Amino acid sequence: MAITSANQLELLQTAEAVAREKMIDPDLVIEAMEDSLARAAKSRYGAEMDIRVVIDRKTGNATFTRARTVVDEEELENYQAQFTADQAKPYFETQKDAGNFWTRDGQRLDDFAGGPQPGDVFQEIVPPVELGRIAAQSAKQVILQRVREAERDRQYEEFKDRTGTIINGIVKREEYGNIIVDVGRGEAILRRNEKIGRESYRPNDRIRAYVKDVRRETRGPQIFLSRTDPQFMAELFKMEVPEIYDGVIEIKACARDPGSRAKIAVISYDNSIDPVGACVGMRGSRVQAVVGELQGEKIDIIPWSEDQATFLVNALQPAEVAKVVIDEDATRIEVVVPEEQLSLAIGRRGQNVRLASQLTGMDIDILTEEEESKRRQAEFNTRTQLFMDTLDLDEFFAQLLVAEGFTNLEEVAYVDLDELLTIDGVDEGTAQELQARARDHLEAAAKAALDNARALGAEDSLIEFEGLTAQMVEALAKDGVKTLEDFATCADWELAGGWTTQNGQRVKDDGLLEPFGVDLEQAQDMVMTARVMLGWVDPDELHPAADAEDGAAQPAEAGV
Repeated sequence: MAITSANQLELLQTAEAVAREKMIDPDLVIEAMEDSLARAAKSRYGAEMDIRVVIDRKTGNATFTRARTVVDEEELENYQAQFTADQAKPYFETQKDAGNFWTRDGQRLDDFAGGPQPGDVFQEIVPPVELGRIAAQSAKQVILQRVREAERDRQYEEFKDRTGTIINGIVKREEYGNIIVDVGRGEAILRRNEKIGRESYRPNDRIRAYVKDVRRETRGPQIFLSRTDPQFMAELFKMEVPEIYDGVIEIKACARDPGSRAKIAVISYDNSIDPVGACVGMRGSRVQAVVGELQGEKIDIIPWSEDQATFLVNALQPAEVAKVVIDEDATRIEVVVPEEQLSLAIGRRGQNVRLASQLTGMDIDILTEEEESKRRQAEFNTRTQLFMDTLDLDEFFAQLLVAEGFTNLEEVAYVDLDELLTIDGVDEGTAQELQARARDHLEAAAKAALDNARALGAEDSLIEFEGLTAQMVEALAKDGVKTLEDFATCADWELAGGWTTQNGQRVKDDGLLEPFGVDLEQAQDMVMTARVMLGWVDPDELHPAADAEDGAAQPAEAGV
């Protein structure tokens, strides 16, 4: 096979045909041909030679050249493809012979003032080569590989910006439960766990799905579809509700139990438009269109509110909520409902409360009014007994303290004296006696904790560290943290606690100092102070971002 005038034009025709078929730039195909012909020519002239091929885009004429680059003498390695400036000078004088030419920075060189410079390339015309069967096959493989790469790049560029949108396609086949979908200029995959319920498809069925991810992989771009993603439902509403598309109504949150039930929270930025009514549509026409696409999935549309308690009450519909208690530090919500509303609030297999939790982003504990009353009574009795045992009070007086909001000995010992005097029957002498008893008990407890910590091996460097109480040192020593060096190696979440998501469930990680009210920020400050004291960290180089390093190995969501 030789590149002759008889088949020069065929090169261009072949390139254009392949480009049209693969929908890529014809220049990419021609460049692939040039590269394949150059590789084949190297096998004829020598692998060390720099053989280049240029195909004229108009005539199809292929020009074979041997390139030699000017380099400094100490950089000369390949004598077949490189030469020094002194060696190149004669070629400057005869460069026009036989059509040879020089290039500098990729541009043809016509002005030879100053002589050859490093980086200049002399290209000498060489005869076209006869391609044997093996060389021709190798050239073909190079062309096919380059065309495939160009096709993959085109597909990736086309679909990468469609992530997060809905796409229509035609089912091609099913492989091990996964659906292969023809999406026009490529193929996408709908995995079995991304299908709704038990829905099945046959070849040539039309399908609508959400583009969840587009990845560039060695085997080509992989387009992953989903019909279970909550954003699929959100995009469907955007298509059905013009107010959402126009931005008048915004979808703030959505949660799904695919194929069964879903909740979607919406807000309107126009007071004249009801967000829930707009999403439902006339006689439910809009929401029914979405329900039909989601295989009959029941959808609760609720108004979004900045107030967490109000939003939660809405999210738990149709159940009625009697009271909401929010623990913002632990991102937990405690909901109290009437006894007859308990099953409705929880839902079948916990579906209603689970979806509400996903929608609000908080863990929800549901109690009946009776359970909540029993728990509050138990807390009341526990605190009453604490004051009776530690302050040597009778039951009535201890109950008075609890009823006034005192929860622990520290509050009694160090509260302003006037607050104790507001309690009925408490005069100044009684108040002083209460505080004296509380302080004596706290000091005795601190001494006992300190003695126990020393017995466990706690060193003075840790005991004397500012910010740690005797009880804190005891808790640390019980866990093997006995020196300031041990303390400095702790992560903030190990001290303050946090939350980890495991298998979709939030799991509490207890912190060593969490029972003493130490939060994440305080833990970060104490650990960093310890590191500065030990000389591990230069205080002049401290940066806010450095604090985040403590949590580098913490579980996901730690400290939330």
